[in-house]
Amino acid sequence: MDRTCLFRLLVSAACICHCMTAVAQSSGEQASGEKGEPSMDRLWGDRVVKLRAENAERGQLFDEGNYAMFIHWGLYSQLANKVDGKTYYGIGEWIMNPRMAGIPVAEYKQLAGTFNPVNFDATAIAKLAKDAGMKYIVITAKHHDGFAMYDSKASGFNIVDATPWKKDPMKDLAAACREQGLGFGFYYSHNQDWTFPGGGGGPTVDENGNEATFDDYFAKKCLPQVKEITTEYGPIEIVWFDTPGKMPKHYVEQLVEIVHANQPRALVSGRAGHGLGDYQTLGDMEVPHRNIEGMWESVDTTNDSWAYAWYDEYWKSPREILKRLLACVGRGETYMLNIGPRGDGAVPERAANTLRESGDWIRRYPQVVYGTQPSPWQHALPWGDVTRKNNTLFLCVFDWPESGKLYLPNLKSEIKGAELLFGDRSTSIQWDKQGDWGVIQLPPRAPEKLVSVIELEFSSEPLVDPTWALDPQVKTELLAEFASVQDATQSGKRWMEKFGEWKRITQVHQWKPGGKATWEVDVLQPGDYNVELTYAGEGRLVWQVAIEGGEQIQNQQNSSHNYQSFPIGWINFPKPGRYQISVGLVEGDPESASLKAIEFTKM
Repeated sequence: MDRTCLFRLLVSAACICHCMTAVAQSSGEQASGEKGEPSMDRLWGDRVVKLRAENAERGQLFDEGNYAMFIHWGLYSQLANKVDGKTYYGIGEWIMNPRMAGIPVAEYKQLAGTFNPVNFDATAIAKLAKDAGMKYIVITAKHHDGFAMYDSKASGFNIVDATPWKKDPMKDLAAACREQGLGFGFYYSHNQDWTFPGGGGGPTVDENGNEATFDDYFAKKCLPQVKEITTEYGPIEIVWFDTPGKMPKHYVEQLVEIVHANQPRALVSGRAGHGLGDYQTLGDMEVPHRNIEGMWESVDTTNDSWAYAWYDEYWKSPREILKRLLACVGRGETYMLNIGPRGDGAVPERAANTLRESGDWIRRYPQVVYGTQPSPWQHALPWGDVTRKNNTLFLCVFDWPESGKLYLPNLKSEIKGAELLFGDRSTSIQWDKQGDWGVIQLPPRAPEKLVSVIELEFSSEPLVDPTWALDPQVKTELLAEFASVQDATQSGKRWMEKFGEWKRITQVHQWKPGGKATWEVDVLQPGDYNVELTYAGEGRLVWQVAIEGGEQIQNQQNSSHNYQSFPIGWINFPKPGRYQISVGLVEGDPESASLKAIEFTKM
């Protein structure tokens, strides 16, 4: 699809610029501006970004808004992962499935008779999304259980006909999103339907005992419902299809055609199948480590379950939300973060609070999140992450350096100006170059509790060499996916900690004699570095870490834990420069040994 137009910037009238208190300046000549005074060469309004659904072009909220709310809510929400007194640990929307509670169709349908979400507040949810800094909402119209969370004429198994509540919450939410200037979209499980005859994973006979086929499900329910959600709820930004499985291509083509015909502005998710989506959707809970070209999204959830689970209180903190959001924006695209309302429709308070707190930070620094370009380093840096807007880099510092120096490796362009931001205030700060490394001089204390922001301006496009470098003061983790591999296998691995809670890594495994994983790294400050390896395996493993043409170390550690970091020893880089450093398995089980990362800390 065509890329969307540039962000609309609302430039406000110039405000009186205030000094930022409690920010100490380094001694010496200021690189720009007067000592202790904020620079006056721009209007504060250039940081205010207005992007409302009614003003956006096709795909613009996705491509430039960069942040959205996902909502998983349905009959399964009132079960909250407990059936007949037993708790099932995993993602709640799968509670009916045989791999969890295995609830029979007739019994599951009876739940609708008790579903009465009297605390559902569409306005409050839309306001929460706006307060969080999100630009659109996507909610489950129908999940795999087949229950329609809207007034569907194609199936009586819906929230209006089958529940005592008798309301269509999607009407209210669509209207509330429009009122808040947010986009609106639907999740729709197009292949799986566990309660409709012929649906994927559903009954194989109809209510009359006749054989039911997927053709029956598609013609009688799936296609009519997609027509309903794309014609009866106003403008839609996205139709988020999911789990296509072995659904034939011609069915997916019909659905995509319906969406584009009825909602010309809408995008179709990459999970429609057969490469027919308008953008790529990564795996559940997957935040990429390297830049990705094109339009894509990462989908994640505020705790471990998508739908509400009574026991799941493992909420992402505001800092973790921002870290994952900025990682996605820094890699090039969009982060969609899920909430799971309770069965009564209320949003868990802790989820709402973390979203609002992280949203407060976004409101202070909208220029860092919206309408940005990916980091020129193409990956995170040890102290944080970077987003870009034309000739400006925004350094998002999670780990504030105690030394007062922030290191930028392999910076090829000259810095024109540097500002330490604090909401709508800023203070000019010094910078220097040590070879190809930029060194930013910082005060001893971070101005922000969550993430501090430094704005670097360049005369032209900021260019860097993305080669990994060892930070002189912050632990540097080099993931296995960035290694080149010889006589071993480099591949992805994923597993579930609980049902549906995906964990994933890139590993180096299946080691052969002499096999190794090698990284190219730059070193600014020579000397001893402590080395740790993150790995898993069986029994005791002996690993060797070696600098090409230099020192090598090895050590034995137990590998009974799942990707724990183990100390290996100190290794010396004798002078500044570029090195090849490798890891190899010396002794132990080569089939089970799985290397995730190597870490360096300057001694």
